[in-house]
Amino acid sequence: MDSTTVYFTALDKGFKVSSILAEFELFGNPITIRWYGAIIAFGFLLAVLWGGRMAYKWKMSLDKMIDVLIYGTFAAIIGARLYYVIFRWDYYASHASEIIAIWNGGLAIYGGIIGGIIAAFITCRFNKLNFFNLLDCAGMSLLIGQGIGRWGNFANQEAFGTNTNMPWGMISEKTSIYLVDHKEELEALGMSVDPYSPVHPTFLYESLWCIGSFLILLVMYKKFRKFSGQLFLSYGVLYGTGRAIIEGFRTDSLYIGDTTLRVSQVLSFAVAMLFLAALVFMLIKTKKNPKPIEGVDFFPEPAPKKEKTKGATTKDMRTLAKKRANKHLEAEDKQEK
Repeated sequence: MDSTTVYFTALDKGFKVSSILAEFELFGNPITIRWYGAIIAFGFLLAVLWGGRMAYKWKMSLDKMIDVLIYGTFAAIIGARLYYVIFRWDYYASHASEIIAIWNGGLAIYGGIIGGIIAAFITCRFNKLNFFNLLDCAGMSLLIGQGIGRWGNFANQEAFGTNTNMPWGMISEKTSIYLVDHKEELEALGMSVDPYSPVHPTFLYESLWCIGSFLILLVMYKKFRKFSGQLFLSYGVLYGTGRAIIEGFRTDSLYIGDTTLRVSQVLSFAVAMLFLAALVFMLIKTKKNPKPIEGVDFFPEPAPKKEKTKGATTKDMRTLAKKRANKHLEAEDKQEK
């Protein structure tokens, strides 16, 4: 199996980490299940369960939510991969066969969010679902999925940072090989890294940040939610701020053209600022003109079904007329009483 031993500065003992969960044959075909995919799938499952729980409490149609889940998931995977490939096109232009190899890593979270939101918006409009409530569900669910999914990077020994002397500094054969192979590239970007010294486990930083952000949103959801969309705006502020900081440590960032500007760092900063401005604006507006929140303070009633008369027989029409007459008489009796 593809494995390596990982060491941490504060610990004398190393930990053997494999990127492969299982290998077997099915009908004579070799099957490989990688930890990266299994961990992301587990995070996705917990995120879906949490989102379903919120949808149930807010009386959102689970059938419609399943539609959003299906279309949103496919769009998110495509978006996450396209985002990554576009900003690494100098490599994939000559390695086109690797574009679909998502099991080896290379899924950009922002691309996934963009793709998922576009698909969710279209599905919500078509199914007449409250889009902003859905975003609030998604914000909390994303933090669960991201917090767990980052450990897939640990299994692959990727998404790490520059050198550190902190007790949690991490080093393995894979981190050393990566840094040796990309030494010139990193130096050109102004980063001097020792391949044989511990590095920042930035996947861990982001995992802990996401879990902490989820707990903050959980408190906000139970105590301080004032309008639909508040949780998602808060998600953008929290995640954007954390990602902008953590991205500055990483050695595998995507860059804007030939500049030293990191795509995710610039985007995270922009998202955090824009979402913060929108959040403050909406909180001030809601304080001045408070309104009940659909799914919390009230639940929209379904439109009453119209009585069908087209194609009805004479007998059906007489029965319908009797029902209407009886309702009218009952109303008159109540008024007399």
